[in-house]
Amino acid sequence: MGSLTVRRLIVWAVSTVLGFIVSWLIITIGFPIILPSAHGVTIEQYGIMYFLVTMIPLVLVFVIWLDALLGTKILPD
Repeated sequence: MGSLTVRRLIVWAVSTVLGFIVSWLIITIGFPIILPSAHGVTIEQYGIMYFLVTMIPLVLVFVIWLDALLGTKILPD
């Protein structure tokens, strides 16, 4: 594998982890701040599909920024 391929894999892996963490923080900390009766929300209570629909756009945002910073050329110029 070339250097560019390794960097692209790193971008996708880091973006996925960051997207998961930010989504999890949104539903466990963000929701109770907005609606105090929503304390203790878990991924199961929120729903797996809803969690994925929350997580995937965040992953793509992280991919865009990491692509620009690391110069992996995932997105066309």
